[in-house]
Amino acid sequence: MRGTICLAPLLAALLGLAAGAAAQQTAVSRASAAKKAKAAKAATAKKKRLPKAPPVDPTAGDDPDGDDLTVRRAAVDALGDQAGSIVVVDPNNGRILTMVNQKLALQSGFTPCSTIKLVTSLAALTEHVVEKDTNLRLGRYMQFNMTNALAKSNNEYFAALGNKLGFERVVHYAQMMGLGEKAGLDVDGEQPGTITEAPPKWGGMGLMTSFGVGFSMTPLELAAMLSSIANGGTLYYLQYPKSAAGIEAFAPQVKRTLEIAPNGINDIKVGMRGAVDYGTARRANYDPNENIFGKTGTCTDFRAGSHMGWFGSFIESGKRQLVVVVMLTSPVKSVSGPLASGVAGAFYRNLSDQKYFASTDVSMKSSEKSDLPEILVCCSHH
Repeated sequence: MRGTICLAPLLAALLGLAAGAAAQQTAVSRASAAKKAKAAKAATAKKKRLPKAPPVDPTAGDDPDGDDLTVRRAAVDALGDQAGSIVVVDPNNGRILTMVNQKLALQSGFTPCSTIKLVTSLAALTEHVVEKDTNLRLGRYMQFNMTNALAKSNNEYFAALGNKLGFERVVHYAQMMGLGEKAGLDVDGEQPGTITEAPPKWGGMGLMTSFGVGFSMTPLELAAMLSSIANGGTLYYLQYPKSAAGIEAFAPQVKRTLEIAPNGINDIKVGMRGAVDYGTARRANYDPNENIFGKTGTCTDFRAGSHMGWFGSFIESGKRQLVVVVMLTSPVKSVSGPLASGVAGAFYRNLSDQKYFASTDVSMKSSEKSDLPEILVCCSHH
């Protein structure tokens, strides 16, 4: 009886402690929920306050006499009144099908931002620095292989590759792929991009191979590079016929064949596909049944005093291939690679709505579209 009486106060005390703990947990949960709601509200407010660049007419001064007018109309409509340029190329012969905002596209170039990671990838694969599935540990809880690093545009991964490759090897592959020289053959007004003579003073190889610091690149140079990836390794001179007679007399001109790892292009295409499926270029994915491959780029070009949004891509639809480069510029921070990928997605959708791709081969089975594995999810942080 006495033992029972003694247990009563202890039981009451334990119940009081449990109630207090439950109340404390409830308070913590409420505080956490309030904090998350406040953060979400702040993020929404910040998003609403993003500056907007003034509208422009990107077609002013263009001479489209030799353009594929169906392609040009789709590009002009997708770009709208944004400051930027769209260049569309047939990767199997180097013909420029349209160039919207020709004055901007032909300038001496801009920082390539993360599109330089395509050069870094092919250099690293060819020099056996890594294989496609090699996991690099970048922190205590983070590791990436090339596929997911390209898809997510992971800067630490490509900085690590740059430090392993060194300056001379990176420049060698950049020059092989057409950077630092004119991409076009007798394209009026074209100026070449440039390559630095030394690694950036601040940031070194890491900034060079993840953000493209030290390079200036034109949309034409990126279009030529992507054409060589799309067609399996042939770098064509880009040509821009300016009349019906010029189109009739057009003949492809090969600049060089890329000396890269035999599987290098297929290896990076998986990551470029991943960028569109689940990575930084998801806005380009207007139709999951189409094979679109791409790479975004976002940075600030301090030399030009402009924020940059790049998206270089190509589509394999039936037997028709197109390379599409979107470059957006802005004096305020209103552009990005993902935004540029959305412009490209609108362009592809415009052409698809007109049956542009179906007109060449509508009978191709889905299993014949690509020999690359389908990528739908990312697991890069495991």
